[in-house]
Amino acid sequence: MAVNAPRPRRRSVSDIKSNLLRPATTSHFDVFIQEPPGAEEYTWEKFKSDNQLLGFDQNFLHLCCSETVLPGSSLATTEINNDFTGVTERHAYRRLFDDRIDLTFYVMQDKSVPTPDNILGRKSLVNQFIKQKPSPNSYLPIRLFEGWIKYIANESIAGENSIVNKYSSYKMRYPEEYYGDIAITKYERDYNHNMLKYNFIGAYPISVSSIPVSYDASDLLKCTVSFSYIRYFIEQVSGNKDNLGQNPFAEITPLTAAQINQSFFTNPIDFRFGSGFDYSKLTVDNGIFNQSLNGGQLPSFFSEGYTAQFVPQKFRNK
Repeated sequence: MAVNAPRPRRRSVSDIKSNLLRPATTSHFDVFIQEPPGAEEYTWEKFKSDNQLLGFDQNFLHLCCSETVLPGSSLATTEINNDFTGVTERHAYRRLFDDRIDLTFYVMQDKSVPTPDNILGRKSLVNQFIKQKPSPNSYLPIRLFEGWIKYIANESIAGENSIVNKYSSYKMRYPEEYYGDIAITKYERDYNHNMLKYNFIGAYPISVSSIPVSYDASDLLKCTVSFSYIRYFIEQVSGNKDNLGQNPFAEITPLTAAQINQSFFTNPIDFRFGSGFDYSKLTVDNGIFNQSLNGGQLPSFFSEGYTAQFVPQKFRNK
């Protein structure tokens, strides 16, 4: 039986515009990693506490994921030659999934807001008098996924079977204790269309790639982690803006952006003080400032603090 395909026809410019000028892009995706439940005798929360990972910011981890791959699958088939003379058929008998998925993460020192002291390489006055606890978010992708593999292998520094001992042996945990889940959501920049959500069942890290470092020109430190999983399935998720939060930059045009930037750097207005307020008297304790609001510029020095163009909570009026 012949395929009833439509005949080729002339396409207008409006057809091209309406169908081909809104392609999906590769740079809009979100990753969520569900941590494992852990064992009864040594829970996952206890493990994180022992390895200074308790309280890490999971949203920060997901935001650091800079690259991944949407997975593929295939069908395993068997060849049949004897049903019809001269005919070779292939019948499917199993669905096969990719054996792993790779996630690449930016490695950050910390998630804290940068200060002029940090950027200029100076020692903060706060750090001189107040001892800061180690942040659970520093080098988070390396520490978390190396720790996950360590948990799977049941490694320990203390005890008779310490990994420090050259005769140490491994006793792997049961899969139900270290299986987690991963979800990758593919969306577009307007947040308003249907999205694809890839759900990975029984995911856990099987390797952390080597990370080269050198005295050459500095580059961003990245960590690639390979996850094994049992299978995945795809869901179509509604693209309602209310579910994701409205994009605050959707209505900003180049003209309005230029006007906003001009007002930020020449005549900043704060609604609590009005446009006539003397901003030269505003200082920030220890020079803490919001880099995104200040356009990434260092504030100028003023007396023992720093002058500022905005009035956050930490500002005090002299």
